[in-house]
Amino acid sequence: MGVTPIDGLGAMPGVAPRALGIVGKLARFRSAAVTMGETLLLALDSLRAHKLRSFLTLLGVILAVTTLVSVMSVVAGLNFYVADRIANLGANVFVVDRFGIITSQDQWVKAQKRPLLTMDEFNRLRDRMRTANAIAAIEGKAMDVRSGNVLLENTEIEGVTANYPEVRNMNLASGRLITEADEMHRSPVCYIGADVANKFFFNVDPIGKMIRVGAHSYQVIGVAAAIGSAFGQSQDNYMLIPLGTYYKEWHTQRDSLTLFVQAQSAEMMATSEDEARMLLRALRHLPWEAADNFGILGSDSIMSLWKEITGNLEAVVVGLTSVFLVVGGIVIMNIMLASVTERTREIGLRRSLGARKSHIVLQFMTESAVLAAVGGIIGLGLAYAAVAVVRALTPIPVRTPLSAVLIALALSTGVGLFFGIYPATRAAKLDPIEALRSEG
Repeated sequence: MGVTPIDGLGAMPGVAPRALGIVGKLARFRSAAVTMGETLLLALDSLRAHKLRSFLTLLGVILAVTTLVSVMSVVAGLNFYVADRIANLGANVFVVDRFGIITSQDQWVKAQKRPLLTMDEFNRLRDRMRTANAIAAIEGKAMDVRSGNVLLENTEIEGVTANYPEVRNMNLASGRLITEADEMHRSPVCYIGADVANKFFFNVDPIGKMIRVGAHSYQVIGVAAAIGSAFGQSQDNYMLIPLGTYYKEWHTQRDSLTLFVQAQSAEMMATSEDEARMLLRALRHLPWEAADNFGILGSDSIMSLWKEITGNLEAVVVGLTSVFLVVGGIVIMNIMLASVTERTREIGLRRSLGARKSHIVLQFMTESAVLAAVGGIIGLGLAYAAVAVVRALTPIPVRTPLSAVLIALALSTGVGLFFGIYPATRAAKLDPIEALRSEG
């Protein structure tokens, strides 16, 4: 059986047109790639030929990118910091207290007239809520504490229910937590933070030791694991005592409880908040049209307020960055116009050798975009240096989001392209003969 030879592609109908189409596309792609590569090299050569002028031209873009990326990095770090150190109330936990979030002097004055959260209200919420796993209560004040002759000032003395450490996800370093028996018998015991332990019992086992607060003494039964500080304020300078003990020895008629309600799951948070609001309004006999005379807030509420504050900061930075970019773009346009004047003869020579208007436009727009992109890269480098300094000098976990890098590079390159349009079209419109006659 013989094999039929194939003469080229003619014996396979339909193959030749498809093959020729693919070859044509490859050729066009290769030609475009070569043109773009040559244009990019010309742009880089032009930048290298005028280093100082190029750098001075880029100052506006550099400042804009440095400012934008630095602030976005700091805000991203602060958001994480606040979420971790301040808004972290515990797993699926929200707070019910007298005030909630106060954002103005007028709100503060009105909130002073609200009734206090009482032990009776706490007990009723704890017994009636069906969407909560647990409800913990706390009440406290800052006082000076002593052990022997050593004094520690402004320690938070907090009376808590036995389930408070569990609801707040507090970690135990040594000893034990407050129990229901301690609460029932109003025992004079305390669970202390790391700062208190380090101040009074450095290199000594604190369990069983005594701490004095005013005329009262408390036996240390446990030490909490260190938490750290938030915005320079230590979160480990505290003593927890049973809430019943606190009520017996420190509670006054002007003190109000704060409740930490743990919902059954993250999905039940909103339902649990609604149930707590409904029950508390019923206990206080509030009419349906009256506003709440208590506050309910969760981690989302705190973060929303924080992001509203940082959003204002970001708006200011965007405005400042826009000014820098516009100024930088105008400078780039003027420098590119000067470059067109200087290179008139070069443009005429390229046109006489067959370069099209589109090639001239592409060349000058590429130079403008590369110029601005280089400014963006320098700005990124300065921003990373600034972020490293902030990270080294402050406890804030500053981090540069990828979105900041992409936005900065896109903006800087876009500014170069936009402000390079007019110089590029002006260069392309030059008459080749007149351009060749130029002495520039």
